[in-house]
Amino acid sequence: MKYSSTRGGVSDVTFEEALFTGYAADGGILLPVSIPTVNKATLEKWRELSFQDLATEIVSLFISETEIPKEDLQCLIKNAYASFSVPEVAPVARLKDDVTILELFHGKTWSFKDVAMSCVGQFYDYFCSKRKQHYTIVVGTSGDTGSSAIEAVRGLEWVDIVVLLPRGRCAKVQELQMTTVLEDNVHVFRVDGTSDDTDLAIKPLFMDAEFRTRHRLTSINSINWCRIMVQVVHYFYAYFQMSSDVDSPVEIVVPTGACGNVTAGCIASKMGLPVRLVCAVTCNDIVSRALSSGDYSVSQTVTPTLAPAMDIQVPYNMERIWYIFIFRFHITWSGSGIYSLTVTRHLINKLMSEFESTGSVQVPEALANKISAVITDAHVVSDDTVTSTMARVWADNSYLVCPHTAIAVAYSLENRSKGESIPRICIATASPAKFKEAVDAAGIPWQQDERVSRLISLPVRYEDMERNEDWSDILRKKIVAINTPKC
Repeated sequence: MKYSSTRGGVSDVTFEEALFTGYAADGGILLPVSIPTVNKATLEKWRELSFQDLATEIVSLFISETEIPKEDLQCLIKNAYASFSVPEVAPVARLKDDVTILELFHGKTWSFKDVAMSCVGQFYDYFCSKRKQHYTIVVGTSGDTGSSAIEAVRGLEWVDIVVLLPRGRCAKVQELQMTTVLEDNVHVFRVDGTSDDTDLAIKPLFMDAEFRTRHRLTSINSINWCRIMVQVVHYFYAYFQMSSDVDSPVEIVVPTGACGNVTAGCIASKMGLPVRLVCAVTCNDIVSRALSSGDYSVSQTVTPTLAPAMDIQVPYNMERIWYIFIFRFHITWSGSGIYSLTVTRHLINKLMSEFESTGSVQVPEALANKISAVITDAHVVSDDTVTSTMARVWADNSYLVCPHTAIAVAYSLENRSKGESIPRICIATASPAKFKEAVDAAGIPWQQDERVSRLISLPVRYEDMERNEDWSDILRKKIVAINTPKC
């Protein structure tokens, strides 16, 4: 299995190289050269597997055994999920009104990001320890990604991590899960801006080939292919919880921010899994507009909502989604195959060049139609609906959902009487324990989680970046300091 950039300037990349690559040198994002397909016999076999064993089977399709032997891979994945608070990793809650929820928040930072990130941390340690090479991870976060990334690599000998979080725009618990980590290899900045602003500060570092190579920069957010790869697993797992056979479709509702999670769902679909996806979003609705009308354009401001991890105006994984639905992956490298690849990369470069220069681009209708066959809806949910949904689920089930999960549940409740009867499951992306503000706004009796109480009592360490400062320059100096040998 090899990987290449969506923009065509980087190719023949191994999994190990992909793991340590953020943005590719040409500004694109990595995807596998081919997406493996899975037949019905394999799906039937996989139905009986635990989450851990299913992860081993799926991930092994994207990693050559010459890079990670399957026996080693099985151990790495077992270690990754050993710290989860429930043995099944992702339990299913079945509530009233046909609401079904896949709980992906039982990792160390109570976020779905832990499901993939814990594996990424194991892979980093595996290769870095083998090569005796140091890497510097640079991450911009809207909340959960930063804490999950820190937890995955804290204390590792061969890795330092630099995280930028948007000051005042994360839930307090999310911020504390980052700023209370005191290991020497963890460096946290609170920036006076949005999560999209942090990406603008980080991308020039990766575009500087000499600097990126010299300091071995990498990223662990959903730019990183490995995150997407592992997230494919929970789509198969969710499907098996809801389907009576391997032919019938299942609808999966995905709280959506930067589109990394739903990109994994699109890849699962391309592999042969009969899923229909719904993107549930906040009023920061660029994803909804892009999918419903082809209007991929940035709004002038990002509106803070009760679901801060989804308050994003530049969902960079949309570039991957376009590529997936333009390119015919299963091709022969001659004739129409070469033509398909050339046309795909030309169109991606054209779309992204226009978007990056103007902040707006119109998605071609033919491409939008292909995407809509898999991502069948994009649903915008207001804060008022978030709190009323949280209150309703609590009143009906004594079950608490986080504001991000509530956005998916709101769609499910509003579409119970949809024409055709298709099993539906909502992705729960975080524990409600992280979002006291939203729980209070919903009027739900609040009993603070003891884990939060412990977190509040811990000392903190961070640096602030102000609006009038050159954030990229500050990052460069920090990275140079990290990689300068200590006397």
